Amino acid sequence: MKTEAQRHGSDWLASGGLRPTRQRVALAALLKGDGKDRHVTAESLFASVRENGDSVSLATVYNTLRAFCDAGLMQEITVDGSKSYFDTNTHDHPHFFWEDDRVLTDAPSGELEIAKLPNVPEGAEIAKVDVVIRLRRT
Repeated sequence: MKTEAQRHGSDWLASGGLRPTRQRVALAALLKGDGKDRHVTAESLFASVRENGDSVSLATVYNTLRAFCDAGLMQEITVDGSKSYFDTNTHDHPHFFWEDDRVLTDAPSGELEIAKLPNVPEGAEIAKVDVVIRLRRT
């Protein structure tokens, strides 16, 4: 019998056209089971799934996060060349990156104004603008 979180996770998978395998449902339940958005790394999600008692390899977590992104269920935010965060909120919005804690959070989008973007080369178009504001505690 599925828990409420697993049902929400399965519905979320269905909205992206993904088959609800055991591993996907376990990860989706952690990511969207309570209906809230999350910012995770593959490593933090792997730790959460292990704490929850599920058996999923780190490679499966990486592959599943990629599948979720490809299905439009998540977006990947690269903070630096070595670390990716995954966000279940797929609407365009800025982020705060807290350098001291290495945590990514949503920034208020209503306060962001981008007055002008550079001209793009001929034959190209802007697909997306990612805004990550790095913060340090004082």
